[in-house]
Amino acid sequence: MTSFVPHPDRLLPADPATRDVARRLYASVAEAPIISPHGHVNPSLLLDNQPFPDPTELLITPDHYVTRILFSGAGVDGDAVGRAKHGVPSDADPREAWRALAQNWHRYLGTPVRYWMEHELADLFEVDQTLSGDNADAIYDQIAAKLKEDSFRPRALFDRFRIHVLATTDDPADDLSAHQALAADPSFSGRVLPTWRADRYMDPTSDRWLGALDDLEAALPGTDCRSYSGLIAALKQSRQYFIANGCTATDSGVSDAGSTPLEQAEAERIHAAGLKGEATEAEAIAYRHNMLYRFAEMSVEDGLVMQLHPGVIRNHHQATFEAYGADVGGDVPDTGSFTRPLTPLLNAFGTDPNFHLVLFTVDETVFSKEVGPLAGFYPSVYVGVPWWFIDTPAAILRFRDAVTDSAGYYKGSGFIDDTRAFLSIPARHDMARRTDAHHLAQRVVTHQMTEEDAAQVITDLVGPIPTATFKL
Repeated sequence: MTSFVPHPDRLLPADPATRDVARRLYASVAEAPIISPHGHVNPSLLLDNQPFPDPTELLITPDHYVTRILFSGAGVDGDAVGRAKHGVPSDADPREAWRALAQNWHRYLGTPVRYWMEHELADLFEVDQTLSGDNADAIYDQIAAKLKEDSFRPRALFDRFRIHVLATTDDPADDLSAHQALAADPSFSGRVLPTWRADRYMDPTSDRWLGALDDLEAALPGTDCRSYSGLIAALKQSRQYFIANGCTATDSGVSDAGSTPLEQAEAERIHAAGLKGEATEAEAIAYRHNMLYRFAEMSVEDGLVMQLHPGVIRNHHQATFEAYGADVGGDVPDTGSFTRPLTPLLNAFGTDPNFHLVLFTVDETVFSKEVGPLAGFYPSVYVGVPWWFIDTPAAILRFRDAVTDSAGYYKGSGFIDDTRAFLSIPARHDMARRTDAHHLAQRVVTHQMTEEDAAQVITDLVGPIPTATFKL
């Protein structure tokens, strides 16, 4: 068996002098509380506080970063890793899924997934061997034994991870009962905040749209979403409900950042066509662009931070989507663009002091060309850190160099873990802190800033910057 302990200098610079500076910078924030203003952990996990059932359901099944590599490299499908197929729960043996991961562990070399999982295995479960087919069962049993301990229940881990704020992702029709129960529970001291995400309400040609209108009407008695004006009123009402339950931000995952508003009559006409199943693709795009503009308009009115995640082709492989649903690793990046698509929105709201717009992209070319310059001019625009396919150590270093020239450090979001995999949260934040220490140390040794300035920046990146950007 190959022994394994994560190196204390991982991700820090190779040059000894630069590494010494990076060590000091990293040490200053290594134990700092985690602020996670954008993620996808289900709040019921913390409310119910039940033991995790087994290593596979904890570390493999919910993590599309993990499963997509198993699928692309070894053909291990969703059913084999425990996902329901066509609505039928999987009867796969979780131990077999773990063995498949172990046998394909080499496929994760060079990816952030391996970095995160090695961090989790070593730090949480005291695994000191490299995962392999030979030791898969032994490591599975070692983790399973830990999961039976009370110290590995979700709330205990929440405290152990030093999570100060955890934001979830929630539909406008959600009753937020789990958030309310957590907030009212004197035994739970963390902040778990809802995030308003209204993607289902933006496309009148989507097969989710009519159901979304029904859900919102049911959640808010007295509302009528059969008209465009009624839908807008209901969405505004739901935002107020979210705000009353601690929400500080919204999120929109759209295919492009188009934001051209429609006249009221035209929006009503397309809405009516959508109800009849007669809206065209061109009308749906115009409606979606208008809705993005209206969400920004709402944010100016109510102060919710607006996050924008465009440029991803969702569910690229239709058969996988039909079998397993969304968010299982079948999404792929598309070309990004912000400057022209956001012109209507930013002309209207870009200098409003009550508006915060955080822009995320999976197209690295956009950072220096568009996102950085936009944040460098508009008071409302903030740079979202590398997300999803580019939340890697190398990409974070490239990102810092790409946006700092035009936007500096203080027009950013702070690190965003964007994860459903609860146990990966500290590993992801640790990766970001080490990478930022690497970047800042290079600035120090090339005399672009003092070490004192770098220490202040890295401290602010993990606390004050996300706190201010997301109005926490």
